[in-house]
Amino acid sequence: MSASSASPPPPSSPGRLAARPGTGQPTGWLKWLPGLQSLRQYQIAWLRHDVAAGLVLATMLVPVGIAYAVASGVPGIYGLYATIIPLLAYALFGPSRIMVLGPDSSLAAVILAVILPLSGGDPLRAVALAGMMAVVSGTLCILAGVARLGFVTELLSKPIRYGYMNGIALTVLISQLPKLFGFSVAGDEPLHKLWEFAQALLAGKTNVVALLVGGATLALILLLKRSKRLPGVLIAVIGATVLVATLGLDAYGVSVLGALPQGLPAFAIPWITPADVVPVLMGGFAVAIVSFADTSVLSRTYAEKTATPVDPNQEMVGLGAANLAAGFFQGFPISSSSSRTPVAEAAGARTQLTSVVGAVAVALLLLLAPNLLQYLPNTALAAVVIAAALGLFEFADLRRIYRIQRWEFWLSIGCCIGVVVLGAIPGIGLAIVLAVIEFLWDGWRPDSAVLGRVKGINGYHDISRYPDARLIPGLVLFRWAAPLFFANAEWFYERALDAVAASPTPVRWLVITAEPVTSVDVTAADLVAKLDETLQAAGIELCFAEMKDPVQDKLKRFGLFSHLGAEVFFPTIGEAVNTYLRTYPEVAEAWKNRDNAA
Repeated sequence: MSASSASPPPPSSPGRLAARPGTGQPTGWLKWLPGLQSLRQYQIAWLRHDVAAGLVLATMLVPVGIAYAVASGVPGIYGLYATIIPLLAYALFGPSRIMVLGPDSSLAAVILAVILPLSGGDPLRAVALAGMMAVVSGTLCILAGVARLGFVTELLSKPIRYGYMNGIALTVLISQLPKLFGFSVAGDEPLHKLWEFAQALLAGKTNVVALLVGGATLALILLLKRSKRLPGVLIAVIGATVLVATLGLDAYGVSVLGALPQGLPAFAIPWITPADVVPVLMGGFAVAIVSFADTSVLSRTYAEKTATPVDPNQEMVGLGAANLAAGFFQGFPISSSSSRTPVAEAAGARTQLTSVVGAVAVALLLLLAPNLLQYLPNTALAAVVIAAALGLFEFADLRRIYRIQRWEFWLSIGCCIGVVVLGAIPGIGLAIVLAVIEFLWDGWRPDSAVLGRVKGINGYHDISRYPDARLIPGLVLFRWAAPLFFANAEWFYERALDAVAASPTPVRWLVITAEPVTSVDVTAADLVAKLDETLQAAGIELCFAEMKDPVQDKLKRFGLFSHLGAEVFFPTIGEAVNTYLRTYPEVAEAWKNRDNAA
């Protein structure tokens, strides 16, 4: 490759690292350090791109990190602490070439919901609680990544994810409205806070100057949002800061950030009390799910853009390492950033060195110029968070879901309402419960059908869709289109007997066309045995066609295979039909004559 190439680095090549034969993938401890692999392949031509992109990125990291820290219930400086060391950790452990991690709006409501009622207004206690949430989240992510559980976030369906994120966005929006209007309100829950906000609004507590500054900041951010060249957040925040400083608007009640402490974050164990353990564990679990769901989606998106593979399990490890770093270096839970990553990409980022440069730039700010942001107005920070929250809402795809599957649309709406009414932590629990219910509902009453022969079409088809389909006398072909498990076993039993009862001729064989059946549990196996006993009492043979070998293996372990007999399991429906016709020649003759007549 030429030194002038500007494309992202290729995957690891054989011979450069210890690799599996023929794969080029590193083995041993090296596979857990993608950043080191990238460094060993680094090309000097990328350096100027990474350095320039890192400096541009730093201009976003500072105001956004401070804003999300305040939205999460901790002092603004801790947003920078949650940026510096975690970015370095992800650069080493994260598999994505240009992903940027840091404080995020999607986590703000979750963090705030935990620490606000527990901290009692003590900022140091709030930092400790948030730090321990990051430790819990990081530990869970690392364990899940090592155990190769990167698929777990796919268990939440798209409508449920939309509902949860819309609820989070609405919660964040409600939490920031009072700050935008220049006053504060009591209340922990979103609806209570919204009520208090409305009461304060009617009581005339709005600080008009603060509202004008915040409103102008928000308008400018939204106006410049579509521009890939102009950093809207940075321009708006600098403008608001300069305006407050030059006109002395803090004298008019516009609250400002104040001088930041000088120095870098230090290693500290976030101690909490025994009474805090359960809510912090629940919060850390919620953060782990939300942050990895966001990170995995963004990671896949940029993996496609840069044509580089990304392992979701290693992504979990990288995210976990970054959160552990945040928790032990005075930070709070972090996630991928859908606003800062595009900035890095647009600025020409080639590798994670961009994040390293950004982290170093933020650190230099704290060391050399901590007073630079002392006039940054809090109403402008609220505007930054509100702009991010607005970007979290999903409406377009929900409209599509409403058109094609209304019950899933209302499921999403219900999840959204649950998050807003119950809060972010119960909301994620509700989302998981709804996901399980959705799964069980689909399997609880699956499709089933009686099959017949349709003239001009090969195979056997649903007679409800093809009323002219012909049935073989005495034979019922019953298709069950789902796994057989405890939730639908009784329904399977009833539907199978209904199919027998509905037959226009006395039934001799019931053949379950079991190709869609991917699993059987003990409850379902017992119902199959019960069905066989019921049919045997009526002189009917129970058979199966196209049952997969792994499912047959389960029936063997349950003892059901030997009970029924290997002879009743047929590889295809055609083989089952042919065997039935050979067993009853008179039916075969009548069927043949009918075919000829047709």
